[in-house]
Amino acid sequence: MLIVDGARQIGKSFIIRHAAKSLYPNYIEINMEKDKQGSRLFADARTTTDFYMALSSVAGDRMHEKENTLVFIDEIQAYDHLLTLVKFLMEEGKYTYIASGSQLGVALKKTQSIPGGSYERLRMYPLDFEEFLWANGMGELAIEGMKKAFENMEPLNEGLHNRVMDLLKKYILVGGLPDAVNAFVEDKNIVKIRQVHSDIHDLYLDDAAKYEKQAGRKLKIQRIYSMIPSNMENRKKRIVVKDIEEKTGKRMLNYQDEFDYLSAAGITIECKAISKPSFPLCLNEGKNLLKLYMNDVGMLTAIMYGHNLKSVMDDESSINLGSVYETLVAQELTAHGLGCFYYDNKKNGEVDYLINDSTNLTTLPIEVKSGKDYTVHSALNHFIEVKEYNIKQAFVLSNERKVHTKGKITYIPIYYIMFLNCANEVVGKW
Repeated sequence: MLIVDGARQIGKSFIIRHAAKSLYPNYIEINMEKDKQGSRLFADARTTTDFYMALSSVAGDRMHEKENTLVFIDEIQAYDHLLTLVKFLMEEGKYTYIASGSQLGVALKKTQSIPGGSYERLRMYPLDFEEFLWANGMGELAIEGMKKAFENMEPLNEGLHNRVMDLLKKYILVGGLPDAVNAFVEDKNIVKIRQVHSDIHDLYLDDAAKYEKQAGRKLKIQRIYSMIPSNMENRKKRIVVKDIEEKTGKRMLNYQDEFDYLSAAGITIECKAISKPSFPLCLNEGKNLLKLYMNDVGMLTAIMYGHNLKSVMDDESSINLGSVYETLVAQELTAHGLGCFYYDNKKNGEVDYLINDSTNLTTLPIEVKSGKDYTVHSALNHFIEVKEYNIKQAFVLSNERKVHTKGKITYIPIYYIMFLNCANEVVGKW
């Protein structure tokens, strides 16, 4: 069974419904959250026979052969026993199934009785920047041309660069939540866009209360989530444990369940520290130095800047957009399946991001700059000089159009982040 998980309001049900209706003549949709609040037909469906009986009571004339019948189980995590039933539904193979849920990541962590091989999990994210370009009428030929320019390490012409940078700044304000993107495309009304952000932000906080019955833990989850924008304004941007409950003597391990919830629910992006990088990065992650980013850059700018567009669109010198650009990059790296890691070393300093360089079996460092001093990066310089790290190439992302290389460091426009899943191929050429 294909199971699609991800945060609330990112379009899971919409895209499943759209594809399913196009591919299957007999489409059946059941929402388990609504069933739980209403008729509770599936509340006691603990065998496949019980499940088919409940299903036939709402979709009897649409239950045909497996080849032409798809059953979409939305919010499947509302009933824990249905996650266990997945194995038996798939073994019988009576119909084709797809499932989704907004708290599915949390539920799957708690459910120990789902055997491997009975489901394929796919995580969905808010629209990334390339998808935002599609939504705003950027043609496929133009995007393909930009991708080739990235692969050849060439700049865009000035007109196209200005167009893409304008849309990038708007993406920073709007983000990738579908309702916010639709509000932007249709009305260009920042008040409506910010209302979407506010409603979804409140929804995320409410979900913590809904799914975590321990009052103390619920409040800690809400507190950690609410701390993220202010953490972004700190130099280190890391979680400071004593600030969560304003208590000393606590350690990161004391809040591991809360961090797991925020990540599994899809509402935050975990960025884990690496002090001695080697390939692959996941084997070297640290547990005590953690950054949390919001899952959507538009949500962050809604909290930080409200209805003020000039702070982003006009590059005001008094506004430091470093944390905003970092959130954008974290969102892109995560959506592209590259993971989110950063380098932290007392001797050499901190580098914003590291990704795996599978071509050279090493790591590729990325520094993000929002100002004019984008060529100043002492920690990155120290990092690439460490011989044991065997660094072949590094990227600095900034607003500048020009692409140029100095030593091992290549300076590229920040919008090229949308193609960075091609980076290993590019590094291979170098």
